[in-house]
Amino acid sequence: MGTGPAQTPRSTRAGPEPSPAPPGPGDTGDSDVTQEGSGPAGIRGGETVIRAGMGDSPGRGAPERRHKAQPGRARKYEWRPEGPTSMGSLGQREDLQDEDRNSAFTWKVQANNRAYNGQFKEKVILCWQRKKYKTNVIRTAKYNFYSFLPLNLYEQFHRVSNLFFLIIIILQSIPDISTLPWFSLSTPMVCLLFIRATRDLVDDMGRHKSDRAINNRPCQILMGKSFKQKKWQDLCVGDVVCLRKDNIVPADMLLLASTEPSSLCYVETVDIDGETNLKFRQALMVTHKELATIKKMASFQGTVTCEAPNSRMHHFVGCLEWNDKKYSLDIGNLLLRGCRIRNTDTCYGLVIYAGFDTKIMKNCGKIHLKRTKLDLLMNKLVVVIFISVVLVCLVLAFGFGFSVKEFKDHHYYLSGVHGSSVAAESFFVFWSFLILLSVTIPMSMFILSEFIYLGNSVFIDWDVQMYYKPQDVPAKARSTSLNDHLGQVEYIFSDKTGTLTQNILTFNKCCISGRVYGPDSEATTRPKENPYLWNKFADGKLLFHNAALLHLVRTNGDEAVREFWRLLAICHTVMDTVTIMELGEERVYQVLAIMDFNSTRKRMSVLVRKPEGAICLYTKGADTVIFERLHRRGAMEFATEEALAAFAQETLRTLCLAYREVAEDIYEDWQQRHQEASLLLQNRAQALQQVYNEMEQDLRLLGATAIEDRLQDGVPETIKCLKKSNIKIWVLTGDKQETAVNIGFACELLSENMLILEEKEISRILETYWENSNNLLTRESLSQVKLALVINGDFLDKLLVSLRKEPRALAQNVNMDEAWQELGQSRRDFLYARRLSLLCRRFGLPLAAPPAQDSRARRSSEVLQERAFVDLASKCQAVICCRVTPKQKALIVALVKKYHQVVTLAIGDGANDINMIKTADVGVGLAGQEGMQAVQNSDFVLGQFCFLQRLLLVHGRWSYVRICKFLRYFFYKSMASMMVQVWFACYNGFTGQPLYEGWFLALFNLLYSTLPVLYIGLFEQDVSAEQSLEKPELYVVGQKDELFNYWVFVQAIAHGVTTSLVNFFMTLWISRDTAGPASFSDHQSFAVVVALSCLLSITMEVILIIKYWTALCVATILLSLGFYAIMTTTTQSFWLFRVSPTTFPFLYADLSVMSSPSILLVVLLSVSINTFPVLALRVIFPALKELRAKEEKVEEGPSEEIFTMEPLPHVHRESRARRSSYAFSHREGYANLITQGTILRRGPGVSSDIASESLDPSDEEAASSPKESQ
Repeated sequence: MGTGPAQTPRSTRAGPEPSPAPPGPGDTGDSDVTQEGSGPAGIRGGETVIRAGMGDSPGRGAPERRHKAQPGRARKYEWRPEGPTSMGSLGQREDLQDEDRNSAFTWKVQANNRAYNGQFKEKVILCWQRKKYKTNVIRTAKYNFYSFLPLNLYEQFHRVSNLFFLIIIILQSIPDISTLPWFSLSTPMVCLLFIRATRDLVDDMGRHKSDRAINNRPCQILMGKSFKQKKWQDLCVGDVVCLRKDNIVPADMLLLASTEPSSLCYVETVDIDGETNLKFRQALMVTHKELATIKKMASFQGTVTCEAPNSRMHHFVGCLEWNDKKYSLDIGNLLLRGCRIRNTDTCYGLVIYAGFDTKIMKNCGKIHLKRTKLDLLMNKLVVVIFISVVLVCLVLAFGFGFSVKEFKDHHYYLSGVHGSSVAAESFFVFWSFLILLSVTIPMSMFILSEFIYLGNSVFIDWDVQMYYKPQDVPAKARSTSLNDHLGQVEYIFSDKTGTLTQNILTFNKCCISGRVYGPDSEATTRPKENPYLWNKFADGKLLFHNAALLHLVRTNGDEAVREFWRLLAICHTVMDTVTIMELGEERVYQVLAIMDFNSTRKRMSVLVRKPEGAICLYTKGADTVIFERLHRRGAMEFATEEALAAFAQETLRTLCLAYREVAEDIYEDWQQRHQEASLLLQNRAQALQQVYNEMEQDLRLLGATAIEDRLQDGVPETIKCLKKSNIKIWVLTGDKQETAVNIGFACELLSENMLILEEKEISRILETYWENSNNLLTRESLSQVKLALVINGDFLDKLLVSLRKEPRALAQNVNMDEAWQELGQSRRDFLYARRLSLLCRRFGLPLAAPPAQDSRARRSSEVLQERAFVDLASKCQAVICCRVTPKQKALIVALVKKYHQVVTLAIGDGANDINMIKTADVGVGLAGQEGMQAVQNSDFVLGQFCFLQRLLLVHGRWSYVRICKFLRYFFYKSMASMMVQVWFACYNGFTGQPLYEGWFLALFNLLYSTLPVLYIGLFEQDVSAEQSLEKPELYVVGQKDELFNYWVFVQAIAHGVTTSLVNFFMTLWISRDTAGPASFSDHQSFAVVVALSCLLSITMEVILIIKYWTALCVATILLSLGFYAIMTTTTQSFWLFRVSPTTFPFLYADLSVMSSPSILLVVLLSVSINTFPVLALRVIFPALKELRAKEEKVEEGPSEEIFTMEPLPHVHRESRARRSSYAFSHREGYANLITQGTILRRGPGVSSDIASESLDPSDEEAASSPKESQ
């Protein structure tokens, strides 16, 4: 369905076979403009030669046209009637009288005058001012050379644990209260800060590299009287820039002129809205005519006054003042940064916004410091532990005060030892205990966690099952601190174009006269020989082949088949005449009128005069609008409807084709009314639509085409599996609703038995939500229905009141084309009213709208409705948001995070997804056809959407399980080993004396207990990867925080405290009143027995919790025990004791204990008491829980299936039994320019001569990334 100039001037010589693919409004790609003839435009006599040969590649995308604006409004600026002054010259001009009253129009830019533009300043703070207009330099990196150290340290000390350790290190440096060497904590602290700083630096160096690549892209800037090769970073506001075909637009620029007719410029905006079809922009006619040479451009001194920089991608209001005249500007005159010039040899623009003032950068979010839920929980737990330790130290200090007073009373002769007051000594003892017990928050845990995160990230990089071989893209973890978040995701926000789809449209099937023609079975693979070699115009790209259809085409015996392909060749936005080669015969069709697309018409028509003189109307469009305009409904029409239903089931995009022969007298009468309507100054658009509708009646149906928008491999299966994992998937796309819904059905996100709520129904539900005691969304009737939401960006703008910051007054461009109701609208209104009535009765909604409220109450109600919207959307099986800007995508993610406090994941492949990726808790970039900008700003990189399933369900779940087990075990072993110091203090006069040997304390977390817990963090698996994918329900444990939370933390602490009590008091009670060689009542022997009991107890615990046993696991346990034996033998040796008795005081203590069987039995008894009760609980409790679950299941009986409603009548459907599969993105083309008289012939504007005067573009530009990095 070609609606745009990408196809209009294209020559497609006709072989004997018609082109099988209808170039549609949703077609992707772009075709080069090939012009024939001799004139300045290369067009021969205003003709377009169409090669409609079967075997040609399917038609490609047509540029979209902006919506017309409302005519007839008063305006301050003069509208000059010398031709179209902008893309909306035939419609309404923006009312610019508000400029004097609205402070938003404060942006003034003068062409070729950097001194003038540089004089504007803006206040920053107090008397500090800076230049108002930013340079074109982009800096997305977080740090620079000077800010890295202070900023990184500032971020690191946002962690409460780091602050805690810093305080302890400061206290350790005070000799009077220090109980441990100063380096015992300071050295690990420096290592921890260094590791994290290195990780952050590596991540930020990637951003710097990306920034340099963007800023150093070449461009041509008008300097003096010639264009010079410069870099993007050299651009300034007010510069005139020359762009060539396939160049990326470096800044937001006002289009001044181009080498195309009427100074049109074709752009690809896939970075901005995700749409791959081309759009066009147009220069003002005055600049098109006047700026025809470089000399005139160099002398151009026009001043642009416009709105201040903002994030509204599809809106722009301003005016150009030049030669004492003013010309209004709108978004149709603006080339946005990140767009790519297509099918235009050369164009010239004036820089309006540069750098971070551009619209795409205004939509680019800031870099956020992403913290996982476990990380935030750890911060809170550190505070809890710190407060607990302080309380324990206070109790011990008070105990010391009482004991030392009693000690002085009984031992007065030792008063010299206690020269200070009791209060002073208690104060120092408090800090001594605080240092001693600080190891209850072990720094080694945080150091090991960094290695665990790094290791799990490496495993993601090494996973060959997530390697995408066609593009040589392996999975990559760009962030090493978010692995456990991958196991807790509840919401996925996905882009559509390039993320779910391949950006490839292929001709799949067609239906002609009720007969369906699909690919032959033997053509499922590419034929050995091209079946279209007989057609000299065939390009070999068409994979569709149907022998029966090919025979009908070549024999030329079926009139319907001939008209079907003729319509596809003619029905485009074309020139005055169309020349087609039909089976070797050249036929010339004169174009009498073109009835263009808009989103309400959903069709386009071309009225032509055949070579024989007959007049024929060719129409193509949505089935819902074509069928209601047919002359009759017979067997062929019903067969076509059945084919359309089958195409819809296969999620193919369809177009219906119809035609009509028009009598000469009818045409003459219609042409007169068409001429009158086109000359109206007010309500012109509505009048033209009415005239178009009169002609598009009594059509004869030819058939339908079916185009496949190919999904990426495995997308439906991935979505199905993720939904079983209790993950909600929202699709956020800049594409049109029809296309997005079609893809929703294709990837099985939507289904036919779902109740799809649209905006009016959503509004009614939200309005009544708070008036029904907030219980509407919890009703059983609503919870049993499969719901889906389909909304657009305008609706979100009205809804997101608490997150919206942009002023909306300037963005209200009314599209009068859509305001006009077509024939059949009253029927759709009736169907909608019936649907809404049924919905209200089904869910108990009031039929009447709620009463009007004052502004204050309305504002409060809007905020409540925002919360209600999130609640409603969370109960839906699917949510699709269409026509949303990059900033709106981020706002939606922020909205869900704000109200639901869940882990979100955003996945996309384009620059328009960057803000969303940065806002989400986890950002995944796809290395696709749209460049690497999303990848450079993401946390994880994948080659295909289907790999997301393995990333979350396998690596994400494993990482979450490992980290949770690691944390629980580390807290347990810390309490089991260190709480003994508290019990020992009760028996040593609360003096703060350590129980253990100093070397045991130093090596306990370094060698004796590190390797097994490190194995858990890196290799533990409760189930295999295959079982994780087969049972996605296992993923729910991470979403519910079941494996590590406050309760699990309390259990770990209680378990550790119990173990310490058993180890200490069992040893104490047995050793009491013992003497002789087998006695261990002395301090050193007692300490060794307690230490050995503790080490073996925590080793048995790690043996019990490990589920994935390997040789490496056994080796880590044996190595830990071996390290203990080797190091204790070394530190307690006689030769070290001789070197430094104070440093190595435990001479042969372990050897003495080990040589006594009775003491070993004490150790065995302590370990058994610690192990067997825990083992019994872990075996019995799950068995009882499983038995109870089975009993409850038997009592409840078989579970009921989710209730599905009878489909309600849909406002856009002609029949309740068939879903329309029309799904194309389109806006109006430039049919108005064609029918003006001047058409698209090149006028006195910029010619190819001026292009030859400027420099050739650098090859580096063509090879640069097609997307804008943000």
